[in-house]
Amino acid sequence: MPKFCPIEREESPNDYAPMMSRPGSSALLPSEQWGRRFLSSRSYRIEAHRQRGFTLLELLVVLAILGLLIGLVGPRVMQQFGSAKEKVAHLSIGRLATALDMYKLDVGIYPTAEQGLQALVKQPADPTITNYPPHGYLTAVPKDPWGNPYLYASPGADGREYDITSFGRDGKPGGEGPDADINSFTIEQK
Repeated sequence: MPKFCPIEREESPNDYAPMMSRPGSSALLPSEQWGRRFLSSRSYRIEAHRQRGFTLLELLVVLAILGLLIGLVGPRVMQQFGSAKEKVAHLSIGRLATALDMYKLDVGIYPTAEQGLQALVKQPADPTITNYPPHGYLTAVPKDPWGNPYLYASPGADGREYDITSFGRDGKPGGEGPDADINSFTIEQK
């Protein structure tokens, strides 16, 4: 019999199974095993089809868990953002108070209510002020974290030399929680 002559033999059902390959290896013959199942077996093809993605039930469970987490954690995160703005307002008022104290050391008095906080940025038109630094005490008068200007009063209430006030989130006098006023004298008391 010649060497390249086809040999006649019986056909088996596995002879016509599709050839599959693994990365880095040659094609597997249909009779080779992949795990415990034959590559051409029906259970292998069903399992390979089933492992393509997530079921609708799995996706719904994940979405429900995410919804619960957002519902429970979301409000707490938003409270932290609100309290952060209050802390920024406290720090800004403290910075303004420090600049006002430096102004008093140089000039001898606090700015009047008419001069306001702008006296910390630009020298007032008062000819008696001679020790004013060339660049002022601040580059600009800051606004509170809600975009409203700080209110300055000199003299302040209850015998204080000055008061600096932010009306909080609502921008109106009074209020509670995040809408509460933030004052320089309440910061000094803490």
